[in-house]
Amino acid sequence: MDTEKNAVRIVAHEAHAARLGIFNGQSLSDARALVPDLECHSRDRSTERELLGSLAAWCERYTPLVALDGEDSLFMDVTGCTHLFGGEASFIADIETRLAAQGFTIRTCLADTAGAAWAMARHGTGRVIARDQHAQAISALPLAALRLDAALVKSLRRVGFKTVGCIADLPRAPLAVRFGAHLLDRLDQALGRQDEIISPLMPVAELASEKRFADPIVHEDDIKRGIGILAGNIIHLLERRDLGVRTCEVKLFRVDGEVLSLSVHAANPLRDADRIAALFHERLARLHTDLDAGFGFDILRLNILQADPFNGDQHDLVERKDAGDSYGALIDRLGARLGTDRVLQFSFADTHIPERRFSLVPVSGRDGKTDPDQVTLPGPAHAPTRPLLLLERPEPIDAVAQVPDSPPSRFRWRKVLYEIARFEGPERIACEWWRDGRASLSRDYFRVEDTQGYRFWLFRYGLYERETTRPDWYMHGLFS
Repeated sequence: MDTEKNAVRIVAHEAHAARLGIFNGQSLSDARALVPDLECHSRDRSTERELLGSLAAWCERYTPLVALDGEDSLFMDVTGCTHLFGGEASFIADIETRLAAQGFTIRTCLADTAGAAWAMARHGTGRVIARDQHAQAISALPLAALRLDAALVKSLRRVGFKTVGCIADLPRAPLAVRFGAHLLDRLDQALGRQDEIISPLMPVAELASEKRFADPIVHEDDIKRGIGILAGNIIHLLERRDLGVRTCEVKLFRVDGEVLSLSVHAANPLRDADRIAALFHERLARLHTDLDAGFGFDILRLNILQADPFNGDQHDLVERKDAGDSYGALIDRLGARLGTDRVLQFSFADTHIPERRFSLVPVSGRDGKTDPDQVTLPGPAHAPTRPLLLLERPEPIDAVAQVPDSPPSRFRWRKVLYEIARFEGPERIACEWWRDGRASLSRDYFRVEDTQGYRFWLFRYGLYERETTRPDWYMHGLFS
């Protein structure tokens, strides 16, 4: 039940309730007058949306082209799919039988157009409309079957138009002038005169491989074996298109309607069935006890969501394998086990501010390339000018120093006092006024060593009497 027109009304009811006089749109008070012990529940739209979304995911066992239609129905583009189930009638029967076993009461219709299928499912009794029979099939249905709003239907009824057949052959121009072009669009969509494109809920995979089981599988070893078979089946399709897998997913359809999706991402384009299967093995290992097989999975499907051009690297002359193969395999395994967003590498930035010079980014970047030599740290031929350990952000210190350009003679950092024995500097780094504003201050960096042999990298923030009268001191890094 839900509130409509300032009254609590019935919006849906069980099949046997109609025999007791209950109908949609009826006020709750009238319904209780007929059935005093009527059990009612308030409508929960968010739960309905979740249920419809899960039902759409389940329907992907038939076709990946599943779209939501309003709050209580789905569109499925099953072109080229029905023969896999023994024909159109068997296809419809399979859907109805499976959903009835899950407790759903549904109305279905299979037609060449979405408009005709919608009309017959809601206002007719047919389950399959033969090809080129749309006009005859829906001509006797009410005008509401054309997915028109109630106000327009009421206007049409006022002038005597009650069924689809009443307007199907009328002159189009007067209808468009009086009732709008939307009426003709809906009529043409239902009759197949105008194409209607549905928007799938999930992106359609570039390539897919599927395996159905007569007896549902439960054990993890069987799932892994099935994934290996699917990966082997997809390789020749990738070779034909000269592509390699970057992102793929396995969907496991449980017999009770639940759908489990596992996705993995490869660091570089991949065209090896064993390595693709190994990625999913790592992904399954990450789940541990979260893989609830229930009464088993009867369908496994491997979807290739992203594939990039595959460029074979030069092989080692002796071992006959790619030079970077082991590195890519390691990145893929870590990404599958830990998550691709947790496998990071250093990336340098075009800036002279030390803490902004680098950042950590996922190894599998947007550009689709992973280079093991992207970050190289050559061995120093002399003492390093930058610390090996840079603090995440500079930390303030209490320093004693002569102005304007002298290094500190002593400083206190983290409650410990340090006496300076040697120093190098200053190294002046100007501010980035285009990013931090013109009020930002310059930095004078010093490499200092205390009496105990510890070496630090610290700076004076602000030029004395030119940018500030009281410059502050900060610790920024530690040398080994």
